[in-house]
Amino acid sequence: MRKIFLVVVTVLLISNIGYAEMILNAKKEPRDNFFWLSQMNKATLVTSVQLGIISKESAKNYALAIKKVIKDANKYGAFRPRSALKYEPLLIKEAGQNITELHAGRSSQDMHATYRVAIIRDNLLELATSLSKVNKTLLRLASANIDTIVPNYTNGVVALPNSLAHNLLAYYSAFQRDEERIRELYNRIDMSPLGSTVLNGTSWPLDRESLGKYLGFSKLVDNAYDATQIWTIDIPIESGAVIQSIAFHIGSIIEDIFLQYSQTIPWIVLSEGDGSTYVSTAMPQKRNPGAMITVRREASDAITQGMSPLIRAHNLPYGFVDGEDTESNGKMFITILSATDKLNNVLNRLLVNPERALVEVNSDWSSSQEVADLLMRKYDVPFRVGHHFASQLVAYGRSKGLTPLTFPYDVAQQIYKETMIKTYGDNATDTIFPIRADEFKATVDPSNIMLNRQTIGSSNPREIERMIKEANAQIRKQDSWINKNKSHINSSLQRLDNDFKKLAK
Repeated sequence: MRKIFLVVVTVLLISNIGYAEMILNAKKEPRDNFFWLSQMNKATLVTSVQLGIISKESAKNYALAIKKVIKDANKYGAFRPRSALKYEPLLIKEAGQNITELHAGRSSQDMHATYRVAIIRDNLLELATSLSKVNKTLLRLASANIDTIVPNYTNGVVALPNSLAHNLLAYYSAFQRDEERIRELYNRIDMSPLGSTVLNGTSWPLDRESLGKYLGFSKLVDNAYDATQIWTIDIPIESGAVIQSIAFHIGSIIEDIFLQYSQTIPWIVLSEGDGSTYVSTAMPQKRNPGAMITVRREASDAITQGMSPLIRAHNLPYGFVDGEDTESNGKMFITILSATDKLNNVLNRLLVNPERALVEVNSDWSSSQEVADLLMRKYDVPFRVGHHFASQLVAYGRSKGLTPLTFPYDVAQQIYKETMIKTYGDNATDTIFPIRADEFKATVDPSNIMLNRQTIGSSNPREIERMIKEANAQIRKQDSWINKNKSHINSSLQRLDNDFKKLAK
């Protein structure tokens, strides 16, 4: 019975406060529709007194009414109205019809557009915070695995050996681009529609700039029609696109790790005993990577939910709220936040076995390209000729169960001679394999391949260390940006609270 009761209470609470606000300020008043409607009422009252629209005498009564409505709504399980239409009757109940002076020059259109964007603005900062944690974990893993050589894949087939750090830095770069997308979107979101009323503005001399600053916005949505009809739809649609990009990258890195779980002896696994894996109910040897399965599922859900604002809004004239609904749009943020947090937990629980990874690399011919490169770079053998020779090495080696490190040097000499004769025919003048025996063995050594990489952004350890250093600087800059914007919103709301309290005295 107790479990049933808790489920019922949870469902009731979710239906009352909605989804988007559940992910913010768990220990404080949730920054939901009601919260932002309250801040708008405070800001409207303060600025209206400053403009002389509302008298100071009336303002005290109105301020006390607003405080009472907020206090009552903050009680556990209390009704928190999600719309201006349901909020206003609570104010009238406390202060009478005269308090509707607050509504001078306002509309539910601009008020609802304001709380929708304010909630998304908060959610974006939380998402940026979560993504920053993922990137810090990726950099920690990269720093610890510069010399860990692993197989890389293209088209689902082993392609080249690489440093695990280089792989991880590639995913860091992908998530860093997502952070850029968040910052760019935030710049378009950090705009106040409040005071635009609906469609064409208002005859009341509202101070839109002060209203916006009190709510922590840096600028205004200029055109009144745009503010409540077009821009307010664009924001959730673009947010969904950013969420889809993050979810796509989450799914990609999880699938990259999943490749190893099909092996008898994987070189990268999840730690056991902490809930990351679970044992099959039928097969005792199986350790199913449950944590990764959950992340992949949530990333897929986030991609689906990220499409929903566009699907709900398309083929409709402006003025409908289908694409703006805070509850529906909040779900996609809850899902992607959960996915990024769970991804971070997965990354923190990865166990890497460098020795096993190197065995996997050396068990196949992913180093064969280096032979063709060396023949051209040092011995002036055309790349395509060297490539053909290396391909013949691979074909012979696989047919005999040989690997690069066990391939007989004399056989390599013979295959080279045959390749040159087949390529040049009677014009083949130099059929002696130019690479020395010790040089041949060193060429197919994966560790040497990393050291031989010369280009910017390659897997050369020096380049990896440079990229890690620059990435750490980028993360510090990102964290500073997040903290600056959170602080700006909070300090603006605090200033509003201070000015509002003066009216209630």
